[in-house]
Amino acid sequence: MTWLAFDIGGANIKSADGIAFAESRSFAMWQRPQLLVDTLRAMIAEAPPADHLAVTMTGELADCFATKTEGVLHILAAVEKAADRRHTRVYCSDGTLRAIEAVRRTPLAAAAANWHALARFASRFAKQGPALLIDVGTTTTDLVPLADGVIAAAENGDGSRSDTHRLIAGEMVYTGVERSPVCAVVGAIPYRGRQCPVAQELFATTWDAYLTLGELPEEPLAAHTADGRPATKSAARDRLARAICADRESFDETDACAAAEAIVQAQTAKIGLALAQQASRMKSPPATVILSGLGEFLARRVLQRAKFSPTIVSLSEKLGPALSVCAPAHALAVIAREESQQ
Repeated sequence: MTWLAFDIGGANIKSADGIAFAESRSFAMWQRPQLLVDTLRAMIAEAPPADHLAVTMTGELADCFATKTEGVLHILAAVEKAADRRHTRVYCSDGTLRAIEAVRRTPLAAAAANWHALARFASRFAKQGPALLIDVGTTTTDLVPLADGVIAAAENGDGSRSDTHRLIAGEMVYTGVERSPVCAVVGAIPYRGRQCPVAQELFATTWDAYLTLGELPEEPLAAHTADGRPATKSAARDRLARAICADRESFDETDACAAAEAIVQAQTAKIGLALAQQASRMKSPPATVILSGLGEFLARRVLQRAKFSPTIVSLSEKLGPALSVCAPAHALAVIAREESQQ
C-alpha cells in the first residue's frame, strides 16, 4: 500500500510519500483556484506511483473564497477529481483521517489542520517531558507545545483549534521567511546613519532580506516575489530600495545589507516573543525543541536568544532538507501509512 500526501496551501502545494520523495510547488490559490485540479494531477504524475492519497490544507483561507467552508469544499472537489478514483483520506484537526464525503458534512474540521499532522509526527522525537515544535515556513511560523509525546496545544472553549484561536494563543505567528511584507515586520530601516520609515506597500518581503544575506539561495526562475521579478540578490536589492522609496541609484549593497539585518532582527524578535509566551505557559521550559521548515535557520537564531537551552532535534538533519521543507506532507504520509498497517 503506497501513499502520497498533499499539504495544499494558499501559496504553495507540497507533496511527499513519507519515504524519500518530496516536492514543493508555488501555487497562488487566490489567483487561480480553477487550476488546482490540473496542478494536483501534474504533481501526482510526477511523484512515485501511489494508490492512496492523504490531504491536509490551509488554502481554504485564500481570499478568492468567500468563507473557509467554501474554500474547503473547493479543495475537496479538486482533490476528488485529481485523485482519479484513488482511495483518498483527509486529515482533520482532531487527528482523524476521514473520507472526502464525510468531511463535506463538517468542512471546518479539515481547515488548517496541517500543523496538527506535523506536531503529531514530531512528537515521536520527544516522548518524555515538555517539548516544543517550531516550524518556520514561507508564510507562517508554528510553535506547538508537546508534553510526553502528546500535543498540548491550547483549545478553544468548544475544543476547536482554529487559526484565529492559535493566533491568540501565540501558537501561530503569521510571519515567514519568504512572503511576509517588509512593512509588516519593521516600521523603519537604517539608511546611511538615519532611520527611514518604510512605505506601507508590498514593495519587498522577508525573502529579499534572506536573499541579500545569503541565507536563502537565489532562484532565478522564481517569479512569486513582491514585484514578479526573479528571486536573486540583485532584484532583491531593488525591492528593498523601493521599501524606502529609493532605487538602485541611491541604494547600494551596503544599504541593502543594513536593511536586511534590521528586518531579520525584527522578525527574530517577533518569533522570540511567541517562544517566550509558549515557554511561560508550560510547567517547565521545553527540554526538547523540534525544528522544521524552510526557515529552520531562523528558528535556530531565535533559540540562541532564549532563556533556556533545550536539546535541538532538526528534521532537516533527520530527514534531509527537502523533506523538512515539506514536513507536514511528509508527516501526513507517514501517519496515513502507519494507520493503514494497524
